[in-house]
Amino acid sequence: MMIFNKIPAPKKPFALNKCKILTLILSMCALSPITQAGSAVFSTTNIQYLHGSSYADFNPGGGFSDDDKSDIITVEHFNVWKYGDNFFFVDITNPLNEGDVFGTTQESTAVFYGEISPRLSFSKLFNSKLVWGPIADVLLTSTVEIPEAPVAQTYLYGLAVDLKIPHFQFFQVNLYVRNSRASGVDTGQQLTLVWGLPFNISTLPLVFEGFFDYAWGEDPIKENIITAPRLLVDVGKITGMGEGKIQAGIEYQIWRNKFGIDGMDEDAPQAMVKWIW
Repeated sequence: MMIFNKIPAPKKPFALNKCKILTLILSMCALSPITQAGSAVFSTTNIQYLHGSSYADFNPGGGFSDDDKSDIITVEHFNVWKYGDNFFFVDITNPLNEGDVFGTTQESTAVFYGEISPRLSFSKLFNSKLVWGPIADVLLTSTVEIPEAPVAQTYLYGLAVDLKIPHFQFFQVNLYVRNSRASGVDTGQQLTLVWGLPFNISTLPLVFEGFFDYAWGEDPIKENIITAPRLLVDVGKITGMGEGKIQAGIEYQIWRNKFGIDGMDEDAPQAMVKWIW
């Protein structure tokens, strides 16, 4: 996944409904008129393919396993407009109906998960730069996590700061309140870091990007940490297809208490290819 605002790794899968997928994507695209009201000053979209074979799951014999296999296609969009920025993505796990289903021993049909994450900049809203030290901006931040029904959505809202750190293309800190619509789940909190660092080793163009999420306080769900740093080669620049157009490399997903399940830990390297336009 391209990291723009908050790009989590694939969440718990649920049965795919193609009509709902289309509805979700169209509803995300509905953000565009909002940005057009102030004229989008920047936008980018990408499609990613990831493959891994060591995802954590329940072991039918008891305890946990770490050998689930999955293919994931992700569609992402990010734009900056007059008063802030918007980000959305959809994960389609096992789109070819091949792979492991979380929580069962069956092979998967395609499943999906999505998020919409708009932010509003205080600097842009009040036409006054909120700059202090490494702080480049302060923002209202929000996210809607969208699994397929009947699983409840979760609403996140809070404050964010964009930081100016030498050599980094971006570095964001988001602090959220997590408000699950599921009954019996406490309101919790979440800290999200997102970063992007382009660099070169000799003439080899690379990008180090990723995110870090720490969620807590949602009893009875256990506190959990997920991070997915990735190291990508700018294949487009090397091959003459265009800088920043095709990237490939490794994303390493680290998840502690996966899905808030006590003791389910995951360390999953994933091969990744990303097409950007």
